Amino acid sequence: MPRMIFVNLPVTDLKRATAFYEAVGAVRNPQFSDETASCMVFSETIFAMLLTHDKFRQFTPKPISDARTSNQVLFCLSADSRNEVDEIVGKAEAAGGVADPGPKDEYSFMYGRSFEDPDGHMWGVNWMDLAAFAAQSDMADA
Repeated sequence: MPRMIFVNLPVTDLKRATAFYEAVGAVRNPQFSDETASCMVFSETIFAMLLTHDKFRQFTPKPISDARTSNQVLFCLSADSRNEVDEIVGKAEAAGGVADPGPKDEYSFMYGRSFEDPDGHMWGVNWMDLAAFAAQSDMADA
């Protein structure tokens, strides 16, 4: 079985956060969701657990950081094309997120943009042309 990742995010408004992540392409799994949590499925192996602050506090004695003023992690999703990168960031902005809070990545082999969700959590979306990257790496090694 492949390893799965569950990213647990504290959110101030669970319904708003759930709607936001649905708008950017995640699907809510009702089996692992209730009035305190929404399990948002990005793929067979990547899940975001959106948790009310009360629920999040059940897992840690540490205070909850305000993601609008500080960062502990940056998340990144892969995309199948440059267009998909733009589509996801566009959906995030249309759903109330902030498009491109970080600089864009624009290289011959990679393209990336970012968005911030309504609670301030920052996500990157990147496409890479692995063949072009390998060719460029081979030329640098020669």
